[in-house]
Amino acid sequence: MKAFRRVKGPVIPLDRVDVDTDQIIPKQFLKRVERTGYGDFLFFDWRYGDDGSPDPDFVLNRPELEGAPILLAGPNFGCGSSREHAAWALIDFGIRVVIAPSFADIFQENAFQNGLLPVTLPQDEVRALMNLVQDRPGVHAEVDLEACTVEAGDGFRNRFQVDPFRRRCLLEGLDEIGLTLQHEDAIRRFEAQVSGGGGGNSPGSAPPH
Repeated sequence: MKAFRRVKGPVIPLDRVDVDTDQIIPKQFLKRVERTGYGDFLFFDWRYGDDGSPDPDFVLNRPELEGAPILLAGPNFGCGSSREHAAWALIDFGIRVVIAPSFADIFQENAFQNGLLPVTLPQDEVRALMNLVQDRPGVHAEVDLEACTVEAGDGFRNRFQVDPFRRRCLLEGLDEIGLTLQHEDAIRRFEAQVSGGGGGNSPGSAPPH
């Protein structure tokens, strides 16, 4: 997992509530076996018209927001099904941060597990930031995980809270596999003890009667 410390860039103002995972990545694109390639289908039904052409009115298609790493949305972001592909699609598109007043629990967990930072701010602060980036398209913001701050424009600055364990994992780029490998020496010692007959049953041996 890619380590996260701070991200700076344009903000995508997705001024919608209850954005569910089927809108983030529609079900017809869940057949891939890799975690990559989903960015092309992010918000597919909103990004493209019936003829397959990009909708110029949809925010992700605005040229000044190309490559923007921060997504700003309304409450209950990521509701719906538990598909982890929603986090994969956002990351594959280049988004590293989603700011919203609230997140669905499973989406939030999937985001942390994959290196995507969900930042929760009070609804009035999200609205103030939404107004700022809508009035000044392409305005940059900076999200600093070390300081737990969001800054944008000339005066917007807010602190956010994040679980200390999740913060550490993001700062160090540790997913569940990475966390396990931190104990690799202890795991090897245990395996050697078991396979060497140090009080446990070796693999394939019958349990004691």
